[in-house]
Amino acid sequence: MKAIVYTKYGPPDVLQLKEVEKPTPKDHDVLVKIYATTVTTGDSRIRSLNVPVGFRLLTRMIFGILAPRRPILGFVLAGEVEAVGKDVKLFKIGDQIFGSSDKFGCHAEYVALPETGAIATKPSILSYEEAAAVPFGGHSSLVYLRDFGKIQSGQQVLINGASGALGTFAVQLAKYFGAEVTGVCSTTNLELVQSLGAEKVIDYTKEDFTKGGETYDIIFDTVGKISFSNCKSSLKKNGRFLLAVAGVPQFLNMLWTSVFGRKKLVAGVAVCTKEDLLFLKDLIEAGKIKSVIDRRYPLEQTAEAHEYVDKGHKKGSVVITVERNNEI
Repeated sequence: MKAIVYTKYGPPDVLQLKEVEKPTPKDHDVLVKIYATTVTTGDSRIRSLNVPVGFRLLTRMIFGILAPRRPILGFVLAGEVEAVGKDVKLFKIGDQIFGSSDKFGCHAEYVALPETGAIATKPSILSYEEAAAVPFGGHSSLVYLRDFGKIQSGQQVLINGASGALGTFAVQLAKYFGAEVTGVCSTTNLELVQSLGAEKVIDYTKEDFTKGGETYDIIFDTVGKISFSNCKSSLKKNGRFLLAVAGVPQFLNMLWTSVFGRKKLVAGVAVCTKEDLLFLKDLIEAGKIKSVIDRRYPLEQTAEAHEYVDKGHKKGSVVITVERNNEI
């Protein structure tokens, strides 16, 4: 099968299209023919080792000290079940699914995944490309707002980076949970963020929300561009600052605020689950949330997609179309 492979860390040109062995599903696995995946900021950071402060050594220990241990990036997918292991009961050949792989490997034509993993039948109203955008941006934002932020109806919520992969879903999910949403983005994305349901949109190139005098129950920084100390005064008494991109200093600060502060800094890992995918699927099919796609690239142009993601200005998700399908 074709796959995008990298054998060393570095810039996008370390990514190469190669023929590799097609995976064989184990007894409890499904073999998925991938129609679409995405290039996330996580893929970019691991490829380049541009990780938060204090985590470079840990990243190398997990993914390979001298060279990548897992040479195929990509951890989200949408596709069709082509084969199943002999003990699989949850899926059958031909099922259209979407989900996430904790072992990466999705920038390829096929991937084998456990049937009990983070995969589910894809939303019927979404194309494969739209479905592939959900497991990263949609799921991460759900976990941060619902679990880390303890979001409640009627709260004031600010989303920083409201036009990105996480931000576009975060705005919609915060609205679903009944919050009053303020989105922060650049001039060119104001209309997009407002269309997703934000009551107020702040152009960060013209206005600093931390100096506007407004306070919020939750500030969710989806892009790691602001600090807890800078926006602490913009939090209500028991407010929470959610940080999607955090290094060692931020985690130490989180421990401090968990013990001594009323205003909390919260960061963590949003582990994708089948149950949350089904929750998001129901919201999508009910018309409550939708995917936002910025650009689409064929598999052979994955390096170009990484170059675009590296610039840090994408709107929603950057999708890789692995194979065309009449559903797309």
